[in-house]
Amino acid sequence: MNRLSARQVCGSNFSYQHLRFEKFLDDMVELELQHLEIWGIAPHLHLNQVGSSDLRRIKGQLRERDLRMHCLTPEQVLYPINIASGATWLRELSVDLFRKGADICEELEAPYLFLTSGRGGEDEPREDAWKRSVDSLGAIVTYAERRGVTCLLEPLQRTESNLVISTADIRRMLNDVGSSNVKVALDTVAMAVAGETVADYRREFGADVRHVHLVDGKPAGHLVWGDGELPMSQFVQDLADMDYSGFLTFELFGDNSYSLDPLAALRRCLDAARTVLVA
Repeated sequence: MNRLSARQVCGSNFSYQHLRFEKFLDDMVELELQHLEIWGIAPHLHLNQVGSSDLRRIKGQLRERDLRMHCLTPEQVLYPINIASGATWLRELSVDLFRKGADICEELEAPYLFLTSGRGGEDEPREDAWKRSVDSLGAIVTYAERRGVTCLLEPLQRTESNLVISTADIRRMLNDVGSSNVKVALDTVAMAVAGETVADYRREFGADVRHVHLVDGKPAGHLVWGDGELPMSQFVQDLADMDYSGFLTFELFGDNSYSLDPLAALRRCLDAARTVLVA
């Protein structure tokens, strides 16, 4: 039977928004998580604000702890960032922000930039917003490729977007963007809410699934493993059966108490995961 490795778990600063960046990094060392997915939030790494001196400082903080940045995930759901917006100024600002994200990835030696489709207006034709998303993603992906950065596209839940929310939507978007520089991120909550399975991702995308947000839910919510009702151990085995070789991140948002003690929340996830992962 195939097994995933505990070395595939990627640390992250989800739920660390009320703590110092240094505290987050020190906790990742304590948890023995060497690779990181960094959520681009204030005050840790706010894309609108970070400058070259900040990046030099962050790079030094990573190196002195022997940590490596694997993926940059700019905030793109909660903030006024929307690459599919019908407002030209907002769409262009958003695309420029992700271009800067690609620059940051290059500087911090992170191979992946995390993207979503944005969302259209609920009172406009979906196809209008879809075309804007295609154009924006194409511009970002092309720019990132010149920086040596690969993009990841994740579907959202319907409450978060009215564009890419299923495997069928991912496939159509990949075809419309038409670039080999955009791969797929699987989020177990978004997958479950869409009524889909790991097998659907395996069948449709295979090795193009490059990153996984492994989180529990009811089925929505991004919860600690065991706080929801999703078959987490089965998800891990299904990923192993498709020879998944990328990283797994615990994206914890669904319970505000996690931000009071994110180390404890992550430790609970790790303890559960290690029962089904090999060392």
